[in-house]
Amino acid sequence: MPGRILVAEDEPYIVEAITFLLCHKGYEVTAVEDGAAVIPAIANAKPDLLILDIMLPSANGFEVLSRIRSAQNLRALPVLALTAKGQEADRQRMTELGVDDFVTKPFSNRDLVSRVDRLLATGPQNQPAARN
Repeated sequence: MPGRILVAEDEPYIVEAITFLLCHKGYEVTAVEDGAAVIPAIANAKPDLLILDIMLPSANGFEVLSRIRSAQNLRALPVLALTAKGQEADRQRMTELGVDDFVTKPFSNRDLVSRVDRLLATGPQNQPAARN
């Protein structure tokens, strides 16, 4: 089940943790720390899944997801959003924009890997966004 994952997150320790977890599972992980870098990174890395932090510099997760869902060649890309605990308004907005699932920060390792595995197994937009 290994695949390519792009992580868009500006906190280095979170990128390091996600990269370690997913590489250990056999996934190939690429990371960017800036919202403006996501679309070019998708073109270069051709990921099977995007893990997208909502709070990014240059272009936030809402802007990035909106661009992805409006682009014919990108709209099927599964997107797993990273949200801060208790940000229900952000979750609602991401759901409206077409996010596939959420992971709440701080996240459990098992939950993150489980959600990644499930999204890659089921494909984009096949699961309603979870509400943990």
